[in-house]
Amino acid sequence: MNKVELIGRLTTDPELRYTESEKAYTRFTIAVNRKYKKDDESRDADFIPVVAWEKRAETICQYVKKGNRLGIIGRIQTGSYDKEDGSRGYTYDVIAEEFEFLESKNKDDRPAPEYTDPEDPFADFGDSIEISDDDLPF
Repeated sequence: MNKVELIGRLTTDPELRYTESEKAYTRFTIAVNRKYKKDDESRDADFIPVVAWEKRAETICQYVKKGNRLGIIGRIQTGSYDKEDGSRGYTYDVIAEEFEFLESKNKDDRPAPEYTDPEDPFADFGDSIEISDDDLPF
């Protein structure tokens, strides 16, 4: 099983990019606090590289900026490459499969995201309504 769940803050604004075949992606880093504190009461953090593809990438770039908290569920993907000195370099990324906005409001007044669940059978039924307890027959 290869599953990762992270909550952290973006270290930079995400930037939308495209592959040669016009596939949207973004690569960003999130700072994830460790559970324990050092003796001087400061917290350590791990800086985790994340890649999101297509609609996920577009949504993240549209609504999230540096400093925002983001929840990520994904998988670890490793890679390798040849360095200029001839040695082998290794990479790892978390590939975002799901994400959740964790800020209560946007820091720069960006509009709140309108998420629609593609499997929601009631998505095309119109506007939602509010029902109070006073409306219930029991």
